[in-house]
Amino acid sequence: MDNFFEWRHKVAPDEIDGLGHVNNLVYLGWFMEAATGHTEAGGLSVEKMLEEGEGWVVRRHEIDYLAQVMPEDTVVVRTWIETAEKVSSVRKYEIVNAAGGRLVCRGLTVWVWINYKTGKPARIPEKVYAAYGVEPGDKTTIKDNG
Repeated sequence: MDNFFEWRHKVAPDEIDGLGHVNNLVYLGWFMEAATGHTEAGGLSVEKMLEEGEGWVVRRHEIDYLAQVMPEDTVVVRTWIETAEKVSSVRKYEIVNAAGGRLVCRGLTVWVWINYKTGKPARIPEKVYAAYGVEPGDKTTIKDNG
């Protein structure tokens, strides 16, 4: 599987706030949709992780809002695994307006692999690294559009 994943989305009316643009919290939802899509594309569903008793939880999010997204816009959310460690991973995101490619947002999430029964961090299995096309200790970068 490719370490990079893209998810396209047409802005829905309920994503618009009182100022007439996409609400800031919506961007986080888009990050999560893209991360889930990337994970599922690699054959790792939430259901499978729950069944196996281990999986991802969020430790931290960072979001930089760079431009507004307006009603009727279509965005492309691009996500990739930047670092892969023993028990954690940093996933980065970029959101661009599909019409013209303007970068409107970027961010990251620190994910931790845990044992769901104990709630404690666990070593990320090799099959998980393989699903994302990364190796332990990898650092992936892409050209910064901002």
